[in-house]
Amino acid sequence: MAVSASASLSKAVKQQYMELPQGEKVQAMYIWIDGTGEGLRCKTRTLDSEPKSIEDLPEWNFDGSSTYQAEGSNSDMYLIPAAMFRDPFRKDPNKLVLCEVLKYNRKPAESNLRITCKKVMDMVADQHPWFGMEQEYTILATDGHPFGWPLNGFPGPQGPYYCGVGADKAYGRDIVEAHYRACLYAGVNICGTNAEVMPAQWEFQVGPCEGIDMGDHLWVARFILHRVCEDFGVVASFDPKPITGNWNGAGCHTNVSTKEMREEGGLNFPFLQNAIEKLGKRHRYHIRAYDPKGGLDNARRLTGHHETSSIHEFSAGVANRGASIRIPRSVGQEKKGYFEDRRPSANCDPYGVTEALIRTCLLSEEGDEPTDY
Repeated sequence: MAVSASASLSKAVKQQYMELPQGEKVQAMYIWIDGTGEGLRCKTRTLDSEPKSIEDLPEWNFDGSSTYQAEGSNSDMYLIPAAMFRDPFRKDPNKLVLCEVLKYNRKPAESNLRITCKKVMDMVADQHPWFGMEQEYTILATDGHPFGWPLNGFPGPQGPYYCGVGADKAYGRDIVEAHYRACLYAGVNICGTNAEVMPAQWEFQVGPCEGIDMGDHLWVARFILHRVCEDFGVVASFDPKPITGNWNGAGCHTNVSTKEMREEGGLNFPFLQNAIEKLGKRHRYHIRAYDPKGGLDNARRLTGHHETSSIHEFSAGVANRGASIRIPRSVGQEKKGYFEDRRPSANCDPYGVTEALIRTCLLSEEGDEPTDY
């Protein structure tokens, strides 16, 4: 199996240096979303002391012409710290810093969906929207071949791998365990993980997170996964259909609720029916918001097969994993809780997904374009 050359470097030798004292200085790794809307970039700077809040972190800049975000003739872009986490790789007191990106004129970069998401979340803050996102991904070798799959063939058909146990069913659990613990250390609100239907495919869940925190925590969880895979010499893919044929794709099912929905009787039938009707009328708008290519990536996944709905049709049902919107059976019985939008692709931008849900369900927007507030 093809693994990266850096994976063969001695981690024990590296550890000798990582254990050296760093005095009062702190390493802050600034992280941002590049021009593809799905790739992540990072670089590190030294701070004179440990930052206690976002306000303690300085703005920074980078060359946007090398990240698909600017032309070489005017390439400076600004990094604006937005969320801070503990660094599970360098450990305390070092930090991971998730940033927004602004262009040379201080306007948001095209890939900076956080700015409008936060504005929309602030408008409905009194309703306390909670989200939980189920991030599926596939572990690949550096040559793009699924981790653990035969080099000249396929593993056995789907069936024994979902939540599977054993070397012939769970491919790459070391990566999953390392990622889980690193997220807990960092302060990411990761709440679970499991092996998925296709071998070498896994899922982790983040939430419940309120408002803008959902996007912040999921992006940092993705960054940590990429870094863990880097150490193991493999690749984490968020492609929504990494293997063609009779294999499940990868999504990012999104669960949503408000304070009212979580209270006794809060999810009564008329309320739920109204939310579903709103979502159904804006199906095309949501499909465009649910992957970085405006629906083209999801078209390979949302076929109506392999536990998905058709990209061309909107549907809803209780405990129906072939529907656009799934109402969990327990929620249907208790008349409170949340519903699940199963349409977002694995490589979606969580800021775009959660913003779209709030615009449609709570701000009652209509039509195929978002309202400009």
